[in-house]
Amino acid sequence: VQLVESGGGLVQPGGSLRLSCAGSGFFFSAYDMRWYRQAPGKERELVAGISNVGGVTDYADSVKGRFTISRDNAKSTLYLQMNSLKPEDTAVYLCYARIRTGAWGQGTQVTVSS
Repeated sequence: VQLVESGGGLVQPGGSLRLSCAGSGFFFSAYDMRWYRQAPGKERELVAGISNVGGVTDYADSVKGRFTISRDNAKSTLYLQMNSLKPEDTAVYLCYARIRTGAWGQGTQVTVSS
């Protein structure tokens, strides 16, 4: 099982980024997926989740209305569109596959700063 995130970077407040997470080694379309984030000195936080076929999504209150989670099962890829970014969104963003044993990507750094 492998999850590889990409798309992070440095962005100014109010800007946008789109994160991707490519999955392999498991039946991607059968499993719910999640995005988490972890800022320095803070606990890992659930940001958003999506059901296996994408019909159900949920978000942390802190990102509702700004972030959108989606997936393309044909490409075994999970996405996180992040708009109106704030400095407090700065963190390492990790994708998580809700397979039986759980699987994590290595993370991608998002820094929001002027």
